[in-house]
Amino acid sequence: MSQSALHTPDTLRSRSEALAGTLPALMADAQHLAATVLLGTHGRKRAGTGDEFWQYRPAEAGDAMRSIDWRRSARSDGHFLRQTEWQAAQSVMLGVDDAASMTFTGAKSRPSKLRRAQTLAMAVGILAVHGGERVGLTHLNEPPRGGRGQLMRMAQALMDGHEAGDYGVPRPRVMPMGSRAVFFSDFLGDPAPIEEVLGRAADRGVKGALVQVLDPDEEAFPYGGRTVFESMSGAIRFETLKAKSLREEYLGRLAERKDRLDRATRRTGWRFTIHHTDQPAEPTLLWLYRALEKVRA
Repeated sequence: MSQSALHTPDTLRSRSEALAGTLPALMADAQHLAATVLLGTHGRKRAGTGDEFWQYRPAEAGDAMRSIDWRRSARSDGHFLRQTEWQAAQSVMLGVDDAASMTFTGAKSRPSKLRRAQTLAMAVGILAVHGGERVGLTHLNEPPRGGRGQLMRMAQALMDGHEAGDYGVPRPRVMPMGSRAVFFSDFLGDPAPIEEVLGRAADRGVKGALVQVLDPDEEAFPYGGRTVFESMSGAIRFETLKAKSLREEYLGRLAERKDRLDRATRRTGWRFTIHHTDQPAEPTLLWLYRALEKVRA
């Protein structure tokens, strides 16, 4: 399909209708999930911005004249504002892996790994905003913000998607100094990039948590006899007559991966947990709530 064909009125209308159908459901699920933790108060409101430089942005209609950075503006034809980063307790950044592997589900009765990750991420965002904090998505080149409007923008961005390929590779664009962050993924791809991201985060005083989202079939490997294994994108295909004989080696490699992620988080002051899609989401959200509170300072 040509690029121009992707933007025809019919295609845009279909995409808008699909988004309109899934977005309210995602927000409803996330709000219901967040309500289980909102029996108490998440965080405390803390006034004021930080003094660490964030970026310059072009001035817009409605910006106060006193906000313009005249020194920067003098070097160009337009007017620019100087923006600063928000301090640690006021920013929570969320990263959701939406590569092809995240769309897997072993049973129709279970949500996909992606849908569960999206729901958990939005519930964390709702809790943060309720506590007067600012939230954002790591793959967007935008600073974190507060308010319900930001939550809706985040939900739409999660529905839009951004990753390609079988497995996701974390490429966070935004991690303000001293903020907190949560990455949701199955972490079944190359672990080196996430280790690199954690190292860079530690250098910026960013702490948080990794949530490995797995389908129970990926834990149990309930396959035997002749089986065809195919990646979600179809790029990788493997056929065997004795699938059961692969189980021990597979489970061993999965255990090694979990241990490697756990060690990487411990080195950098982060936390690590595993969530299975056949289990309720509430315990994992409560764990995240407590984990983020512990790394607040």
